[in-house]
Amino acid sequence: MKKKWIVLIVVALLLLIGYSSIKGTYNTMVTTEESISASWAQVENQYQRRADLIPNLVNTVKGYADFEQETLTQVIEARAKATSISVDPNNLSPQAIDNFEQAQQGLSSALGRLLVTIERYPDLKASQQFQQLQVQLEGTENRIAVERRNFNEQVQSYNTYIKMFPKNIYANLFGFESKGYFQATTGAEKAPEVSFD
Repeated sequence: MKKKWIVLIVVALLLLIGYSSIKGTYNTMVTTEESISASWAQVENQYQRRADLIPNLVNTVKGYADFEQETLTQVIEARAKATSISVDPNNLSPQAIDNFEQAQQGLSSALGRLLVTIERYPDLKASQQFQQLQVQLEGTENRIAVERRNFNEQVQSYNTYIKMFPKNIYANLFGFESKGYFQATTGAEKAPEVSFD
């Protein structure tokens, strides 16, 4: 009879340890996945901040009648494309992030062309409203870089956690999948050519 109780106690302890291990691992996966979603929301928030500044920038530049309309149109179209693409935090696959990043890079390129073109307009460059908008855009670009780095750190922590043994077994069992990173776009290693013709 004593042996029976000892076996039951051992089995109960093993079940309790197994339950605690699975529960702790699962809850950590959920917590880190939610941290990624929150971090992604901050990335989108900063990109939205940039998109919100663009109409003010365009309106300020439009005040200069001889400014190139084509450049402004490119910025407006790039903004529309960038704000039309969103990524569900539950589907942060490398492809989804790459699609989002491609649209954002299009907007960055259009803004870069706009700022280069502005070099030809000393009155516009001297405008206090334009200078304030330019400072806000620069600050926003820095914030975007910080939030992207924070997002990548969250993804790294999560991906590492779900790939470690035996957590990888639980991750597969409960459907937790690796998340995608923000990566440099193709050609980002080359310095852009700037020409003031």
